[in-house]
Amino acid sequence: MKSKPRSIRSRILSRLMVPFLILVLLDAAVSYSVALHFANTAYDHWLLDSASSLVQQVKGIEDKITFELPPVALKVFRWDAVDKTFFKVESAASGFIAGDRALPAPAEPPNEQDPPHFSDGRMQNMNVRIVSLVTIPPGSREAVRISVAETLHKRRRMMAQILTAVAVPQCLLLIVAGFHIWTGISRGLKPLQELAAAIEQRSAKDLDPIPDQDAPFEVHSLTHTINALLQKLGAAMLSQRRFVENAAHQMRTPLAGLKLQAERALLSDDFEAMKLTMGQIKNAADRVAHLNDQLLTLARSESIAGGMAEFETVDLKALARQCCLEWAPKALERNIELGFDAQPLPSAVSADATLLRELVNNLLDNAIRYSFPGGHINVAVQADPRCVLIVEDDGPGIGAGEIDKVCERFYRTPGSPGDGCGLGLAIVSEIAELHNARIEIGCGAQGAGTRVAIVFPPSVGRQRGASSRHEAVTG
Repeated sequence: MKSKPRSIRSRILSRLMVPFLILVLLDAAVSYSVALHFANTAYDHWLLDSASSLVQQVKGIEDKITFELPPVALKVFRWDAVDKTFFKVESAASGFIAGDRALPAPAEPPNEQDPPHFSDGRMQNMNVRIVSLVTIPPGSREAVRISVAETLHKRRRMMAQILTAVAVPQCLLLIVAGFHIWTGISRGLKPLQELAAAIEQRSAKDLDPIPDQDAPFEVHSLTHTINALLQKLGAAMLSQRRFVENAAHQMRTPLAGLKLQAERALLSDDFEAMKLTMGQIKNAADRVAHLNDQLLTLARSESIAGGMAEFETVDLKALARQCCLEWAPKALERNIELGFDAQPLPSAVSADATLLRELVNNLLDNAIRYSFPGGHINVAVQADPRCVLIVEDDGPGIGAGEIDKVCERFYRTPGSPGDGCGLGLAIVSEIAELHNARIEIGCGAQGAGTRVAIVFPPSVGRQRGASSRHEAVTG
């Protein structure tokens, strides 16, 4: 299933809010850890002060450890409105001396050099924080350990207060920043939305450039690309409209003649007159078929040019020779000699084989149509330094002022013989342009006739050489 494309808004929000949220959470965690550290340090100091106050009550009398704490003082020591306090006095020699026997203490024997030792433990199914001190009371050489423990209610209360104090401002900051980010993105995307609305309101026939004076600079590349596309689309539509109008005009004449001749044949009772009319109908049908073939070839070249089809390696010499053989019967009908001249060198070009064949066919068709009976047509393929296809005839030729016009669609030189439709050289020009080839039109070698050369760009499989050969296809 195709996933729904993400909007620019969601992309920007995810790129801004996710890192910002992570940063806020990290800041809250660091702030909470720092505050908690100082809170624990303060409570540990208070706990150490309580243990130090008990140290003063430990005395040694005749090497015997005593701990004297009046009941009132013990009650004051244990009193706490929130937490419970426990203590334990013990030594390695005397064992348990006073306090809460169940209070856990470090497993190592007490040593005078031991610093205050803080640890966590459990007392009466409650978590406690414990500090242990080691002292040698006056009048004794025995090390005594005093341990004081306190439950964690005050600490937890302070943790909650710290967490609230840190989290609430962070959440407010996140909400305010998110609101400003959302409104900022909305304002930033507003020109795009206005541009999209302006394009949406356009009709399919409106191909004028999109105004981008008020659009942000970053959007100009998009609008320029769209405007360039609209310009190309407008040119293509104009060309297509002219093509359809010209094609309709060209088709109207032979179809009207075909209809008229058919009506004459239906009304005629004379077999000879009917036979003559049928011949004219055939000629008109041939002209319509030829025009239709030309239009289809032109449409195919345009579709391939629009789709940017991949070309293949084609042997230009073999293709041109095959086309000459196919057109030889037509040349013989008009008593025209068709020759083929090619260098014995590789003549590979990158091309669409079908369109390249149509190019050669149109050149031969034009040459045969406009040549005089008994004339000569020569087809040559040169491969050094570039592949060049040359079709030369000794017909009436093309005037110098007409050379730039003969490649236009449906244009025929005034007074030219034959029954062409004015698409032959237009198709040749279209196919040559599609193959990045250059078309050169001029006079023949003897100053008469027409010479058309198609110069292809450098291709693969070409070697240098100097010899050539001539082959008469028809004579």
